Amino acid sequence: MLTLSEACERNKGPILEVLRTEFAASRSVLEVGSGTGQHAVHFAAHLPHLTWQPSDLGEQLAPLAERIRLEGTSNLRAPIALDTRDEPWRVASVDAVFSANTLHIVAWSTVREFFRGVGDCLTAPGVLCVYGPFRFRGQYTSDSNAEFDRWLRARDPDSGIRDFEALEALARARGLVFSADHALPANNRTLVWRRPPAGA
Repeated sequence: MLTLSEACERNKGPILEVLRTEFAASRSVLEVGSGTGQHAVHFAAHLPHLTWQPSDLGEQLAPLAERIRLEGTSNLRAPIALDTRDEPWRVASVDAVFSANTLHIVAWSTVREFFRGVGDCLTAPGVLCVYGPFRFRGQYTSDSNAEFDRWLRARDPDSGIRDFEALEALARARGLVFSADHALPANNRTLVWRRPPAGA
């Protein structure tokens, strides 16, 4: 029986509406941390102009691959193993990267490696979309996010809701320019960075 994330079912529609715009000119997407595969299946089906490459840690691949086999469309590739701490990432270059609900559950060192890997595999022009909860100027966007952050840090002190400004510094160091902040339901956002065309 396939694992079903209720959160993915709730947020896949609103995220899709953002991706329709942000990925309109893209052709190849690497999804980092595909989890249950619900996002990959939904987005690939509704964005047929994209080739969607899901990925996750090796031990997560079997159930992810099963969902894609059963529910995937022709533009959805079989998942690949990807640990963001690997250097280099063993992936093809892409013109878009997507990740949802990942940066707050991993260590800060892994967040740095995420932006390093994105910087290496993203073409110019290219776009990065990251979905999840974030803080701005050290402030939470809701009381529920503050409570969630306390829970995260109690479970793992290296995890936690990330400050936008710290992420922006990592992205800028990799040649990415902040482009958009989309407010989404349940106090989440989709943050967008772009790599300008070569020579721009």
